[in-house]
Amino acid sequence: MCGIVGAVAERNVVEILLEGLKRLEYRGYDSAGVALLTPEGELNRVRRTGKVKELSDAIEANPVKGSTGIAHTRWATHGGVTEANAHPHFSSDRISVVHNGIIENYQALRTELTGQGYTFESDTDTETIAHKVHQQLLEGGDLLAAVQASVEQFHGAYGTVIMDKEDPSRVVVARSGSPLVIGLGLGENFIASDQMALLPVTRRFIFLEEGDVAEITRRSVKIFDQSGAPVEREIIESNVEHDAGDKGGYRHYMLKEIHEQPTVVRNALQGRLTDAGIADGIFGEGADEILSKVKHVQIIACGTSYHAGMTARYWLEQFANVSCNVEIASEFRYRKSYVQENSLLVTISQSGETADTLAALRLAKESGYMSSLTICNVPGSSLVRESDLAFMTKAGAEIGVASTKAFTTQLTAFLMLTLALGKHNGLNEADQNSIISGLQSLPTKLEETLSLTQGIEDLAEEFADKNHSLFLGRGDQYPIAMEGALKLKEISYIHAEAYASGELKHGPLALIDDEMPVIVVAPNNELLEKLKSNVEEVRARGGIMYVFADKDAQFASDETMRVINVPHCEESIAPIVYTIPLQLLSYYVAVIKGTDVDQPRNLAKSVTVE
Repeated sequence: MCGIVGAVAERNVVEILLEGLKRLEYRGYDSAGVALLTPEGELNRVRRTGKVKELSDAIEANPVKGSTGIAHTRWATHGGVTEANAHPHFSSDRISVVHNGIIENYQALRTELTGQGYTFESDTDTETIAHKVHQQLLEGGDLLAAVQASVEQFHGAYGTVIMDKEDPSRVVVARSGSPLVIGLGLGENFIASDQMALLPVTRRFIFLEEGDVAEITRRSVKIFDQSGAPVEREIIESNVEHDAGDKGGYRHYMLKEIHEQPTVVRNALQGRLTDAGIADGIFGEGADEILSKVKHVQIIACGTSYHAGMTARYWLEQFANVSCNVEIASEFRYRKSYVQENSLLVTISQSGETADTLAALRLAKESGYMSSLTICNVPGSSLVRESDLAFMTKAGAEIGVASTKAFTTQLTAFLMLTLALGKHNGLNEADQNSIISGLQSLPTKLEETLSLTQGIEDLAEEFADKNHSLFLGRGDQYPIAMEGALKLKEISYIHAEAYASGELKHGPLALIDDEMPVIVVAPNNELLEKLKSNVEEVRARGGIMYVFADKDAQFASDETMRVINVPHCEESIAPIVYTIPLQLLSYYVAVIKGTDVDQPRNLAKSVTVE
């Protein structure tokens, strides 16, 4: 979502700030801006709607310099996409602020500050931060004290960086519900919402904890906890790689990431899976003892990760013999729920910073769960740091907003968790061997499935004039149908719905006509004959179907049905394999539609606000 970059140095930091913003572009944004304290003591600001390039071009045309500066990419929450609403925001030409998150009580603060003579130039909640800090400064004390006093009055989520023209040697930052990381340099220090932004200038990071306020100068970093007491936070040496600048010859990052899936699944399995099962310690220190006691799993996630959790429920209950609930994080955190005995809470997130999922984890810690595990792609993220156990998916940087390789590695992780839990709950040898064999063959099966690309690209042309579509699946393919529908709507803007095939007669059949494409996932499993009956229900009503089927499932193309044969695979890995053609279909439909595949409208990669 929104991106923050800041620097306190001796050198000109303009290029550092711009490069940091470019490295966060993939998260999604609608405007960008930078504020700098110049050597002459002036506070300069440049803002533009659109891409970071627009901002960069504006600065190139009218250069600005400064050794202390802050920068931001905005994803609108309050106020439209205008230059006036872009960050940084000012107060009295003295205070400059960038902010991720939402100040929920901003209307009350705005009314109060307006009554005290402050003028608002934007429609944002962020501008209240700037004016409130300025107000506190006028009451005495320095910038640090003003920020500490101000944040006590904010309700909601914020990761914010504040700069004072009259104190150019420092910035002050505050974190509550929205991530911030400090980058440590030599005679210079940095701040960002994501370590990716700072990789060109440092590999040494401090991740701020919930409620932290920090004062950053060229030579020092002072951190204070929520109570105002000085604290030390661990310095982490990062080995994270950033490959956002290289599409590897592919037209879009999304297509590159689809084709990376065999490789990243191999990475996820390497050193973790043996012929006998999973290796020790892959879920963290003490995991085996914890998992041996688990009798129930509660999965919490959002979006694509939620679909991974829904798929995992089938595996955990069928193979591992443990009960499982799956819930959307934004619903879980706002209702009273019953915690079963010996429950493991599992959170899933590509970024590890998803606001609702993180809030659900914090709530669960107070609710009596035996332990918590996160399945995540980003080491050092908040979910990883705050969970008892962690499994890193090793998918590498995922730049396309629509998740692909993160999803398949999450599913791979869940199959390994199924093996780990099944070991303690009577997983039979035949099923264990089937899962192990399936996982071992999975990278190759994904490569074989990617060979269907040309046929799917041709099929996608039939969607050029469509506005609606229906996805169908049964059993553990139902969540895969849901994921396929999500992908299509995310990047092609075609309205798409998914149903469990058995639900057709309970309403969705009313939608069927020759203008409604029906996409079916049909592996050769025990539900195949039931699925074929559902297909006939669609055919009888004049529907046009696109069936992704096992080559042995005996579907044949005709005037009402296009069949794409998917390589045969072990039943346990079929949901992962059948994800690939749905990703490819969505991608090629979006290309035909001419949409922004990697950064679809209105969406952001990492959702760090509620």
